[in-house]
Amino acid sequence: KCVFRSLNTMNFITRLSALYLRKNKMQHRHQSNRRPAVPLGSRILTDPSKVFEHNMWDHMQWSQEEEENAKKKATENSLVKVQSEDQGNKFQMFPEILPEKRRQEFKTEKRSSEHTKINNDNSFSLKNGLFEEGEKYWKKNYGDSDNPQGQNCGKELGMVESFPGCDATYRILEVGCGAGNSVFPILKVLCNTPGTFLYCCDFASGAVELIKSHSCYNSAWCSAFVHDVCDDALPYPFPDEILDVILLVFVLSTIHPDRMQGVVNRLAKLLKPGGMLLFRDYGRYDTAQLRFKKGHCLSENFYVRGDGTRVYFFTKDEIWNMFNVAGLTEVQNLVDRRLQVNRKKKVKMQRVWIQSKFQKPLLSLHNPEETTKRHPCK
Repeated sequence: KCVFRSLNTMNFITRLSALYLRKNKMQHRHQSNRRPAVPLGSRILTDPSKVFEHNMWDHMQWSQEEEENAKKKATENSLVKVQSEDQGNKFQMFPEILPEKRRQEFKTEKRSSEHTKINNDNSFSLKNGLFEEGEKYWKKNYGDSDNPQGQNCGKELGMVESFPGCDATYRILEVGCGAGNSVFPILKVLCNTPGTFLYCCDFASGAVELIKSHSCYNSAWCSAFVHDVCDDALPYPFPDEILDVILLVFVLSTIHPDRMQGVVNRLAKLLKPGGMLLFRDYGRYDTAQLRFKKGHCLSENFYVRGDGTRVYFFTKDEIWNMFNVAGLTEVQNLVDRRLQVNRKKKVKMQRVWIQSKFQKPLLSLHNPEETTKRHPCK
């Protein structure tokens, strides 16, 4: 009996110790306020033997052999085309989303707050209750009206009919907002900034309804609407040349290549002079492209996934040409190459994205009289 009791005691102690260690490990793993040891964009792989020490490496330089292998793989999976009847998080990347003054304030606030963060899928996350402060601000200054900015609608744009956000002085449009993964974190920052307004649109009506039904949605500083960007005849719920920023992230790649230029041209008309279009999407020979099997290629570098969605893989020259034709000038246009690592399976994946910023010129180059009128000294 003594031996049996002793063994039971030892087993109990062993299980208790294991439970304690596991609890400490889980707490350590899930600490949300811990900062990464190395900032995004600065984790460089210098020793190939240490490749599996981290999940992602930045600014990867491809060897000529890797480049040729990628081209070969893309060529192979493009040999069999789909028959025609079958074709059917962001402040860190783009600080320009915020007004200049708010941008500087946000940098200071970010040092003491980790509420808004960008995850590995380049989307944003939002914790519950972040909108309380912003909601108090609007109720204090504008009452409970659903559209406090509509009181003086039409003044800024002459006789233009009233529209959501017409009294705002800084306006943003997110194209392809989905269910709001980036909408609400952006609003968390903007709702404390008087005069700002966010428009967001998506082709899927269900996604837009999800945003509108969210407890954090408030038409005082946001307007979500259903829109097909490929339909040039479909009007936007606001006039042209009023937007300060357009966010176009992983959207253009889903559109047929023949219609991309028209989409970019239309979006460019929405920007005010000096306005910025912020772009991020898949780059040529990204792992996602090389993984496609034969029979999924619609046209050159354009594929259809198993769920029916489509995806195009860009070069930075293609992006430059499209936005240049639309009358926008390059501020940034780069290839973001990273090495993504699955440490458990010992698998390496070459990720390639295009990240760009294009601006609408402050002066009209097509109307000399307008240029002279705005700047008589010239």
